[in-house]
Amino acid sequence: MGRVTERRRVVRIRGGVAGVRPDTLVAEEPLEIRLNGKPLAITMRTPGDDFALAVGFLVSEGVLGAASDVQAVTYCEGATEDGSNTYNVVNVQLAAGVQVPDITLERNVYTTSSCGLCGKASLDAVRTATRFPGAAADPVRVPVEVLAGLPDELRAAQKVFDRTGGLHAAGLFTARGELLDLREDVGRHNAVDKIIGRALQAGRLPLAGAVLLVSGRASFELVQKAVMAGIPVLAAVSAPSSLAVDLALESGMTLVGFLRGPDMNIYAGDERIIR
Repeated sequence: MGRVTERRRVVRIRGGVAGVRPDTLVAEEPLEIRLNGKPLAITMRTPGDDFALAVGFLVSEGVLGAASDVQAVTYCEGATEDGSNTYNVVNVQLAAGVQVPDITLERNVYTTSSCGLCGKASLDAVRTATRFPGAAADPVRVPVEVLAGLPDELRAAQKVFDRTGGLHAAGLFTARGELLDLREDVGRHNAVDKIIGRALQAGRLPLAGAVLLVSGRASFELVQKAVMAGIPVLAAVSAPSSLAVDLALESGMTLVGFLRGPDMNIYAGDERIIR
């Protein structure tokens, strides 16, 4: 199985002096996600929490809504010509009676660590209806001072980032600022899928009353993933995109960007932020 980190030789130059030393890098490997044995998507990810990543992705795609929708999640043996297991192919078997979506070419997805929707054949395939529309009416309120402290909480909990400096993170918090879960990955969308997948496995969807914090920017895709999981508040340490703001407004979600200590921009749902 792939490791979270790997060691590589590097020539390091400091103060004009060069030296050779080993460096710790975050691992990046492909993961093929299959649904009932049929290929659905390939994502570039940091190995670890692969089952959660797979089911979280399927929540985001509108396939799953509860742990009972899943019969089994397994690594596929014989994934290579010699029959060995690469641990890079995961099959999600739906429970009996769960409707299998139409997996066509326009729904097949290739995702990279920087882009989570590469390969969508049409804009219609991007938007997916949530199973948890009640998130728009979620009455949760978050004090501005709680939001201000979340980036430091997230950073302090990032164990692999300390060793590599090359990982994004997603953290799930209560409205009081208590850390519920944190996942790291080379792709911020993967980190969010891992959070959502673990919540589904634990029977905690929808994530009512929760605050999701992501490192980096807030893209349309991340807002949609939060909407699909019933998360009412999404915050990012960097900027949102225009389409992300549009979707947050349409969905009744609170969207915060440029969250850096006491400074932040509230782009949607400011009524949830207690000032």
